[in-house]
Amino acid sequence: MTRSPASSGLLPMPGSPSSSWALYRARFASIFQNVDTSVLVAFWLFGLINNVLYVIILSAAQDLVGSDVPKGLVLLADVLPSFLTKLTAPYFIHKVPYWLRIIAFATFSSVGMFLIALTPPDKSVGVKMAGVIFASLSSGAGELSFLGLTHYYGQISLAAWGSGTGAAGLVGAGLYVLFTDWVGFSVKTSLLVSAFLPIIMLISFFLILPRGPLRQGKGVKEYQPVVDREIGQDDTEEDLPTVNAASSLLSPRPSSASTSVTARHVDASSEFVTNIRRAKSLFFPYMLPLLLVYVAEYIINQGVSPNLLFPLESTPFKEYRDFYPMYGFLYQLGVFISRSSIAFVRLQHLYLPSLLQVGNLVLLTLHALLPFLPSVYIVFIIIFWEGLLGGAVYVNTFAEIMENVPTSEREFSLGATSVSDSGGICIAGFVGMAIELRLCDWQVRHGRDWCQKIKAS
Repeated sequence: MTRSPASSGLLPMPGSPSSSWALYRARFASIFQNVDTSVLVAFWLFGLINNVLYVIILSAAQDLVGSDVPKGLVLLADVLPSFLTKLTAPYFIHKVPYWLRIIAFATFSSVGMFLIALTPPDKSVGVKMAGVIFASLSSGAGELSFLGLTHYYGQISLAAWGSGTGAAGLVGAGLYVLFTDWVGFSVKTSLLVSAFLPIIMLISFFLILPRGPLRQGKGVKEYQPVVDREIGQDDTEEDLPTVNAASSLLSPRPSSASTSVTARHVDASSEFVTNIRRAKSLFFPYMLPLLLVYVAEYIINQGVSPNLLFPLESTPFKEYRDFYPMYGFLYQLGVFISRSSIAFVRLQHLYLPSLLQVGNLVLLTLHALLPFLPSVYIVFIIIFWEGLLGGAVYVNTFAEIMENVPTSEREFSLGATSVSDSGGICIAGFVGMAIELRLCDWQVRHGRDWCQKIKAS
């Protein structure tokens, strides 16, 4: 039976017979009823700070390496360590307490940004890339750790995390454009300021986040194989905090997850085999659509968009270097909006937006080869739409896991699935390096040499 929007926990679409301002006000009030504000704020800040340095680095890619080095190199240095971390860490990182992880994440992030900022422009690009790698290791381990942490704080924490990661894109790209284009700060000064942002992560964990749910949960749960014994409803949620359906920022569809009693003592090899089996079961419903959308959008971002240039007199820009940060800002704006909309719009069919993203890639690549879009403002709209699709697939993938994966496997599944976005970005980095240079060469041969007028700062 089809449920009404009100009964499902979602707002009705504007203009529908069931929509009214009174209903909207009531639904907004119910969403935040009984919500622990400290959990909401802490996870929003986790998402913001864990991802913001990654975005700032990508926004600065053109200034860090210039037009002679493909931006895909920066992307790979920013993502490949994160990908390898996500690929391996879910099988052992749960042995490290969260408080120690947070300190390590903040330290690695700051060290990486200082290394990037303090390396002179005339020095080796490799030194800057070493700093990028430090920040990437922190971001990758941070993402799978914070996603796993949402297991102990319920769906409200996942919604806050998703919104925070979306805001990271907006804040990171926006601040870089603001500092370098409008305020007139140097690239070095802008990056030095960002090196102090990880302090907020420490404040969020040690001063804002209530750690009662984490202590209670860790007292009874570990990653263990399950005993094939069905249990009753009373055992279903174990250590998870109770989340009222009306207060959830996700659609509270009845969970299809069944749960099992965990065995208390198991050797490490059995635990590893069990987690490998769990990871395989996640691939087609969750990992693959997330992988596809990230491959497509990051080929656009790092391989195609550096060549989406127009004559300056027909644009709002004064220099050709200004196109790339603006595209990044619009993309991140779309990501922020879609990742924050999980309270009101849910997608159960993850493959559709992934395929639409592939369509965006084809469209923009054709324009870079054979320019047919008459205005840069049309490209702005497409890039914004790209961000909407990417953000929607990301947050809805983890929302589906929260609802459909058994409680005993949920923490691992949330962390393991996060490998797909980094894996997709790594693939896109290799492809993007080849595409960017070939598109630029093509444009030069056809009388458009704008891509060669951008130098490193």
